[in-house]
Amino acid sequence: MADITQGADRDFVEYIVKQMVDHPEDVVVTRTVDDMGVLITLLVNKEDMGKIIGKSGQTAKSLRVLLRMVGSRSNERVNLKIAEPEEVL
Repeated sequence: MADITQGADRDFVEYIVKQMVDHPEDVVVTRTVDDMGVLITLLVNKEDMGKIIGKSGQTAKSLRVLLRMVGSRSNERVNLKIAEPEEVL
């Protein structure tokens, strides 16, 4: 089921997030597909977590809504997971 839009959702998130953060070189976006749909996992610098989540989670919620719209174009269920940055000691 190779679709021309495969990976477009991942590229979309990566582009948007890199425009929002102070450390775009630290943005890592991965895409996995299973029977539940597509999962986009986002990892950013811990200093940028506040910008990605936003006030009361509104930025993260907006990203998820936009991703659902991108996924609906190819009849895919797309979810976004924002991974916690690991503490470096």
